[in-house]
Amino acid sequence: MATDTYNQVEEKSAVKTYLPRIIIAIVLIVGAYFGYQAYHHGQLYESTDNAQIEGNTAPVLARVAGYVQTVDVKDYATVKQGQPLVTIDPQEYDVALAQVQADYQQSLADLATARADLQNAQANAGNVAQNLRVAQSNAAVQAVRRDKAQADLKRDQNLYQAQSLTQKQLEDSRNTVDVQAKQYQANEAQIALARSSQGIASAGIARAQANIEKIQAVLKVKQAAIDAAKLKVGYARLTAPISGKIGRKNVIVGQYVQPGQTLFTIVDDSVFWVIANFKETQLANMQIGQPVDVKVDAYPDLKIEGRVASLADATGARTALLPPDNASGNFVKITQRVPVKIEIVNPEKYKSKLRAGLSVDAEVRVAN
Repeated sequence: MATDTYNQVEEKSAVKTYLPRIIIAIVLIVGAYFGYQAYHHGQLYESTDNAQIEGNTAPVLARVAGYVQTVDVKDYATVKQGQPLVTIDPQEYDVALAQVQADYQQSLADLATARADLQNAQANAGNVAQNLRVAQSNAAVQAVRRDKAQADLKRDQNLYQAQSLTQKQLEDSRNTVDVQAKQYQANEAQIALARSSQGIASAGIARAQANIEKIQAVLKVKQAAIDAAKLKVGYARLTAPISGKIGRKNVIVGQYVQPGQTLFTIVDDSVFWVIANFKETQLANMQIGQPVDVKVDAYPDLKIEGRVASLADATGARTALLPPDNASGNFVKITQRVPVKIEIVNPEKYKSKLRAGLSVDAEVRVAN
């Protein structure tokens, strides 16, 4: 009996002596195993939790000012490209369009009048040219008559000296020469007048042509004004620039909006990718095409496969709105981060769950 009691005491003493050692040994073995696994994983992967899902977005902006007449969508609705979204009261722009169109029609009437004036000027120039030809022909005929009268006068003077012609006949010949000479001078005056009228007619044609060119230039300006007015009428009816889902609306019926005001944003839900910001010390073995494991914080059990699509050519600090100036004298070396774009493999599988802006963890396999 005493022996059994002694053996039990020895067993309890041995357990007390070796049990802590065994537990410590197990803990060390387990810690070493997980430490090795972590070390091995670190050699194969580069990971970061500074990553988000990104997507294409298109803001819907008011392009003209006015009161909102209708809003045809609800918050977070799915829309198709070209679908009507918002209508701004177009009455003001319709009136402006009608006014510039009326001005254009008036200019068209002015152009028709100017063309008629050109035709009249051209017809007048033709008449003047014809009158000039007639005057020149009359002058040529009259020159012949004048020359004949002068020849007749010389003959009559010779006959008079030979006393074969009377004084009255000689005077009649002299009168005929004077009449024919004056008639020729009148014809020359008609030619000069026709030539002067010809210059005036040419000036009238040039003036009519210049007026036509001026009106045509005005028509181009007014056509541009019509196109601009039509654009504004079209801008009063906003449609979806892309297909996707809208966010929360920032517009209601009756609200007055200004050009450039954001009414809501459409997110293209057909394409998503990940932007992961890795430390510069993690980029040594990172290359385009390497596989990536992506874990979404919102869906812990969702495993997404990806691949490295591209690496930025500058750090995030360098592309910031206000990049740091390291020459200011207070430089402190900080590990920089470089954005890496990760393409999602088979994104249509995750379309119903992915949202732009969700936080993710990204692990890039940099070694085999």
